[in-house]
Amino acid sequence: MIDCCSSSCETKSRPSKLDCPACGEKCLSVTTKAMLHHIKQPWTYEFSGEQYFFCSNPSCDSVYFSSTNKVIYKPAIRTSHSDSAQTDDPLICFCFGVNKSDASVNKDIKAFVVKQTKASMCSCETANPSGRCCLKNFPKF
Repeated sequence: MIDCCSSSCETKSRPSKLDCPACGEKCLSVTTKAMLHHIKQPWTYEFSGEQYFFCSNPSCDSVYFSSTNKVIYKPAIRTSHSDSAQTDDPLICFCFGVNKSDASVNKDIKAFVVKQTKASMCSCETANPSGRCCLKNFPKF
């Protein structure tokens, strides 16, 4: 990411979505910071300013991929890579360890998470493999 206050500084426009090279699904960009918290042995990877994307498709083998076709596959990830991972009870809030079944039967859980999020007590940026807020994963009541 370029941090520049000068009007002469040029920045390249970066896409917010890109098709996954493995499954073709449209994927959102992800920060290097989020990836570093989920990759096994992150010190073995070199991230040289490339833009990466997160594939949330649970049936896809890729999890992160770059705009230059570097791919990081499921075996290299130490956490469940998707809120819809192939499990009967997926984790939907990575910050507080909330699974889908608990959130489906107790709406107070979502209220708790909302309160903590408003108080800046969540850690979605690093706890969620996508680097995005977990609140969208909660069931509607």
